[in-house]
Amino acid sequence: MKHWFSDGAFRAILRNAAYLGSGKLGGALLSLVALACAGHALSPALFGTLAVVQAYASGVSALVKFQTWQFIVRFGAPALVRNDVDRFRDATRFSFGLDLASGAVGLVAGMALLPFLAQWVGIDDGDLTLALLYCTLIPIMTAATPTGILRTLDRFDHIAVQQLVTPLLTAMGSIISYVGGLGFAGFVITWYVAELVGDLLLWFFAARELKRREIPHALRPGLLAPARRIKGAWDFVWTTNIAHSIWSAWGPLSNVVVGGMLGPAAAGLFRIASTFFESAGKPANFLEKSFYPEIMRLDPASKQPWQLAIRSGLLAGGMGLLMCLVVMIGGEPLISLVFGKRYLGAFDLLQIMAVSLVVSTASFPLESLLYMAGRQRAALVAEGLAALGYGIILVALIHGLGLAGAGIAYVGGMCMKALFTLIPTLTVYRRRASLSHHGEAAAA
Repeated sequence: MKHWFSDGAFRAILRNAAYLGSGKLGGALLSLVALACAGHALSPALFGTLAVVQAYASGVSALVKFQTWQFIVRFGAPALVRNDVDRFRDATRFSFGLDLASGAVGLVAGMALLPFLAQWVGIDDGDLTLALLYCTLIPIMTAATPTGILRTLDRFDHIAVQQLVTPLLTAMGSIISYVGGLGFAGFVITWYVAELVGDLLLWFFAARELKRREIPHALRPGLLAPARRIKGAWDFVWTTNIAHSIWSAWGPLSNVVVGGMLGPAAAGLFRIASTFFESAGKPANFLEKSFYPEIMRLDPASKQPWQLAIRSGLLAGGMGLLMCLVVMIGGEPLISLVFGKRYLGAFDLLQIMAVSLVVSTASFPLESLLYMAGRQRAALVAEGLAALGYGIILVALIHGLGLAGAGIAYVGGMCMKALFTLIPTLTVYRRRASLSHHGEAAAA
């Protein structure tokens, strides 16, 4: 493994992953503090309702958002390598315009549908007003433009700071709500403020970095004009939007389905288990976020990006195995300590879900490789098939096995996603000689 670190791109991935890890590690612990305060202050039913309120807003934003950060990296990073500032500006303007449009659609749709869905997802009439208030976060939750700008400009340190600020504010608000006895309303409002301030901070960092790099008007929204100047813009954003919206909504909407079929208390247990699972998978996520910008600077026809993917996947898979063991050994006492013994049912669920950690972490480079090669439609098919299969087995297994069935379905969904993404990736690798530097078919 020693020669791996002679690769500058691999070292850059690790460096940027370390930046993200420094913020996310503290953020994960602070998120547990916030959940612990809510778990102790609220009844299991109200705790589940709080989880559903947050999951609903996150789910709607995930369904309507475009993966604009992917677009900026895909078209903006190569442009900056060529010192083509105008093309980079077109990429950011187009992305900002999409964020505004999708945010508006999500806000209207989310608030309009919630009164009809409230009873089904476990939100009582008395809590509906607060749930609608939380929905006003949907536009800012859909925006990925500032993240794309900072990743393209290699300012992962700024992203790390923001990823710490939001959970810090959430934890502070939760402590105030718990100590002050502010109840359900206190938690909803403080979590709302924390999310708003944290997301606005990311916009501030992006604007400041653009000013420092002397790239004016990059945050002036536009759609039609920038799209005409970027070939394949609409094809890329629509395919990546559908693919990622389906899968990004998996977690939040799973929580909503569990709440609707088994009640808000079960939704609370599923939220605790999924939070632990996501925290255990964070090391691999750090690698994923820094992996894609690096391979966009490499030639897909060469072996370098593919070797980089294998090394990164093996490293992430090893981390996943280690975290799986940690979860198995320390999950039960940690849940008991943080949430209390009444929530120990979440550990049984977590033990089932942890099995998929190795698969999900080791397979993270696959989707980025397809985007690098210009095969985003193959990624869409893979994501769609996996999500469809997961949705079917989720409902079926919940009916048959209850909450444990949700955990088994989670594992199945992860495995399907990895398999369906691996197949086209292997096909692209065998035909990599036909790929150009920017992932498009080379001219004959």
